[in-house]
Amino acid sequence: MKDKVSSIVKVAIVVVVALILAFNAFYQVGENEQAVVTTFGNPKAVSSAGIHVKVPFIQKVTKVDTTIKGIAIGYQEGTEYSIESESLMITSDYNFVNVDFYLEYRVSDPLLALYASENPTLILKNIAQGCIRSVIGTTGVDAVITTGKNEIQSNIREMITAELTKNDIGIQLVNITIQDAEPPTEAVKEAFKAVETAKQGKETAINNANKYKSEQIPAAKAKVDKVIKDAEAQKQARINEGIGQASRFEALFAEYKKYPLITKQRMFYEAMQDILPDMTVYINGLEDGGNIEMFLPLEPLVNE
Repeated sequence: MKDKVSSIVKVAIVVVVALILAFNAFYQVGENEQAVVTTFGNPKAVSSAGIHVKVPFIQKVTKVDTTIKGIAIGYQEGTEYSIESESLMITSDYNFVNVDFYLEYRVSDPLLALYASENPTLILKNIAQGCIRSVIGTTGVDAVITTGKNEIQSNIREMITAELTKNDIGIQLVNITIQDAEPPTEAVKEAFKAVETAKQGKETAINNANKYKSEQIPAAKAKVDKVIKDAEAQKQARINEGIGQASRFEALFAEYKKYPLITKQRMFYEAMQDILPDMTVYINGLEDGGNIEMFLPLEPLVNE
């Protein structure tokens, strides 16, 4: 009886040990995870999702979350409490400004993320803060607060990416964005609001000027076309008039060659008529055989 109980206990122990070994021989990697399996301290990365097998008690598995995570810089995430030691910076034109950023990152290499450094997330934040201050320090305050945010974000993103490549800590930058940028005092805030209002007024004036320009240019072009057409018409009229005068002169010259005296007198009378159209012309002469002067009006003769 004793031997039978002993045998049952042994079988139970073997079963329990087998279950423990079987339970520790399998592990699962999720879709947004990667795993690092160490065998006697030698690590190896496992990136494929699913169920995997390991040697119980010899191999150890450390899972690494590869989803996108975020770091708030300049404020406390969730409470929106400002951290002035992170947000307060000086610009290239020696103005102070508070700028908040939100950085997104993910683990790109689980081996490096676990073993290349003690705290890769803290290293990433320190790198980001250094790049942020470097870019803000070379940018004017007006660009930081108003128009230059996209360029600033792009420059910071490039600098952080270059630093991460150089340090190789197994973390990849996904994105970094400016959450808020404003002057540190109310007086300066009001001044920048006034500047922004002036800029909007400038844009409105430019838009109105462009609208007026678009309205006036077609009218001006129409006037120009009318002037050109009138000038062309006048030019053609002058040419035609010149041709007509030349033709008349040639005809008159032909008559002059035939009857020079008559033609000359006729031209004189026509010229006088043109010059003095409203005056009565008389021909002065003496009566035959006497001293009585005769004044003959030319106008009735011309009108006949």
